[in-house]
Amino acid sequence: MGLLRTILIILLVYYGLKIFSKLFGPAIMKSAAKKMEKKFSQQFNQQRPQQTVRPEGEVTIDKAPENSKKSNDRVGEYVDFEEIE
Repeated sequence: MGLLRTILIILLVYYGLKIFSKLFGPAIMKSAAKKMEKKFSQQFNQQRPQQTVRPEGEVTIDKAPENSKKSNDRVGEYVDFEEIE
């Protein structure tokens, strides 16, 4: 009798979870997707600096730092040549 009762409880729990997941699964997944979307958008906004609003007509020029220019000394020597017939 105890074995039959245990099997019945296991089957009821299994089918109960199956029905519960079909009813509430989409809502749970939708809320999880919204949370992930919010988290990703926050990370994206942290990585990208906020652009300041400038009045119309104002011009700004961003210059690269001078130490970022690399010299190409090891490229080699350019030799001008002429084709001989």
